Amino acid sequence: MPGDSEAVEPRTEARNGEGSASALSRGVVALFAVACGAAVANVYFSQPLLVTMGHDLGMSPALVGGVVTLTHVGYGLGLFLLVPLGDVADRRRLVVGQLLLLVVALAVVATAHTAVVLLAAMAALGLLAVVTQTLVAFAASMAAPAERGRVVGLVTSGVVIGILLARTASGFVADLAGWRSVYLASAALTALLALVLHRVLPRHTGVPTTPLRYGELLRSTLTLFARERLLRLRALFGLLIFAAFSTLWSSVALPLSEAPYFLSHSKIGALGLIGAAGAVAATAAGRLNDRGLSRRTTGTALALLTASWLPLAFTRGSLWALVVGIILLDLAVQAVHVTNQTLIHALHPDAGSRLIGGYMVFYSIGSATGAIAATTLYTVAGWGAVCGLGAAFSFLGLTLWTFTRRHSAPPPGWTTAPPTTSGASPDTDNAFTAGRAGPP
Repeated sequence: MPGDSEAVEPRTEARNGEGSASALSRGVVALFAVACGAAVANVYFSQPLLVTMGHDLGMSPALVGGVVTLTHVGYGLGLFLLVPLGDVADRRRLVVGQLLLLVVALAVVATAHTAVVLLAAMAALGLLAVVTQTLVAFAASMAAPAERGRVVGLVTSGVVIGILLARTASGFVADLAGWRSVYLASAALTALLALVLHRVLPRHTGVPTTPLRYGELLRSTLTLFARERLLRLRALFGLLIFAAFSTLWSSVALPLSEAPYFLSHSKIGALGLIGAAGAVAATAAGRLNDRGLSRRTTGTALALLTASWLPLAFTRGSLWALVVGIILLDLAVQAVHVTNQTLIHALHPDAGSRLIGGYMVFYSIGSATGAIAATTLYTVAGWGAVCGLGAAFSFLGLTLWTFTRRHSAPPPGWTTAPPTTSGASPDTDNAFTAGRAGPP
């Protein structure tokens, strides 16, 4: 196994005179992707298992929906309270520590025998699973500016695959050994990853430490939102696309486990593999952003997201319609998500953890809103109403882009590494261009 000295490859000195930088090796990018996928999978394991978990613990359908909702609430709190620490703490220690605590939370979920314990443990699981975003910010900060979109896209593709495999693996393992075994297996994998990351992640990344106390650190996240219009708009896009995403994935197991399908856990979970197009979109969107096409990518993806709900509405009559809808939805969501993260990190690379953490708070709010609204609406109005809800979230995103497209992306020709003209760093120029000097 490589040591710390092999975790990064040297890169030529920055033209702005800031000193040497580091470019991520392909092996370390792959490790980031695997770790992100494994961590985020814990948030989604429960989705194909909701019915069984509810029956096992005597939970009502509305309370079962709380399993997903509280996981995302915990995730949102972690994004605000834990992820910003990546700008002031040793990220390697932060990552390893969170993973070890996540092992404990997974063990509690696996052994829970009351609804109260399960819900509390799922909230803690969500809180600690934000290590995913610490890793995304870590990778983005170490990437060369001209390659940041590609690196973020590759790492995010690991997140997408983790989400997809979470549903497939949890359904398969639950059919073989029960839903509790899913969380026991994840605890073992997470412990192994903590050990590997401790040995492989670099100790020094060249990212300057921000001299802020913890309270000041949290307040500075709010200041960034007040100052940066591009961040606010991209956060709203994130909220809406993940509300639509969660509307589908938190409720689709309900009609599929009923007539006329009566699908097993493994078959419901396998539907996640259909969304593999999302992983392709993640890498492609990163490259398009490096070419300065972020505005066009966002608009096209939001249009596809809105259109995806038409075939999804015919799920009860055709599984093929469901397949088409899943492909369109996952591709669109991931394309917007990667574009969002790449653009906002470039605003202030030295505050990358706070920017991505703050943005992902909106992701969590959207996911929690979609989950609780979809499961509740399904109980009282059925699948058609759920699809109407998802279409409404998607159309709101497209409408927002239509009215703010001049301000929701940098000017044409802008990339994450524009040429410098006055000795300032490329990313500093981006911050002023995108956030303060008129329309970004």
